[in-house]
Amino acid sequence: MSKLPRPLTLVLIAATLLGAAAAAQATRTPAALSPTLSPAVSGERRFLTLPGFGRVAYYADLRGSGRPLVLTHSVNAAASAYEMKPLWDAYAGTRPLYALEWPGFGSSDRPDVRYTPELMAQALTALVAELGTEVDVVSLSLGSEFAARAALAEPRIRTLALISPSGLGEPRGGTQQASERDGGTRLYRTLNAVGTPLYALLRTRPSIEYFLSRSFRGPVNEGLITYALETTRQPGAKNAPLYFISGQLFTPDAYRDLYSKLRIPVTVLYDRDAFVSFDRLPLFTAQPGVSAVRIEGTDGLPHFEKLPQVRAALDAFWAAHR
Repeated sequence: MSKLPRPLTLVLIAATLLGAAAAAQATRTPAALSPTLSPAVSGERRFLTLPGFGRVAYYADLRGSGRPLVLTHSVNAAASAYEMKPLWDAYAGTRPLYALEWPGFGSSDRPDVRYTPELMAQALTALVAELGTEVDVVSLSLGSEFAARAALAEPRIRTLALISPSGLGEPRGGTQQASERDGGTRLYRTLNAVGTPLYALLRTRPSIEYFLSRSFRGPVNEGLITYALETTRQPGAKNAPLYFISGQLFTPDAYRDLYSKLRIPVTVLYDRDAFVSFDRLPLFTAQPGVSAVRIEGTDGLPHFEKLPQVRAALDAFWAAHR
């Protein structure tokens, strides 16, 4: 579930797909909230404090040598560092490795506060500051927009690898954005009014399997489904996703305001994606230091289905920009 369609479309798809049966299932067997989420990846689970927000979780594996690698997941109704598990497992022990969980997701705190792109970027810059060294960053989906925003403010982010990034479609077209003139505020209020029933619908297994299936060319990874179900049952799990669904976590023109301003080495790994387009990828790759590698036969989560090809592309990119 790397990404979801535009906000109102999301609600319609979920309602149409699941219908009364899934809603009844959610009503009959409400899942008890679990205060302790199992680890998303191996390594030590740590926390940093973000002023004005609370704790932000990250995983650390200090083995290996070289420039540290930071992984960041996507944003959706069930996001967590588990989305980066194939890459974590591939690089653990080879170089210092970290996986950040965005505020409001995974093991990070999930308070009922306003979630913004700026808040997300602050979490990544805070992690880099805590590490106190240059890093390479690999980001997935909407996390790519947050990582680009952070890289514009934090010079210790030396390279960016963006997997199926949002924000490269035409404005008001192929990208996910707040569709209202007020930036999605009214839509958020509407969604928040029905937040618990809506989120209860989105976190059912049929809904999670459906949206994940749109990011897999083959069978959906069962571990990802299982962990998505677990993470959506944490206290406060609906708070950040409602800002995502309303469009408020997207930069209206991410290419113009973020990607086009990057002056560090960047690579984009992509193929097909059910939820975003790459119309402006040729413009992006025309910039100095920006490249793209098509991982054919994938739909948004290439590191789950074509890990050797993804790793080869990443290793070649880093070798060229040591």
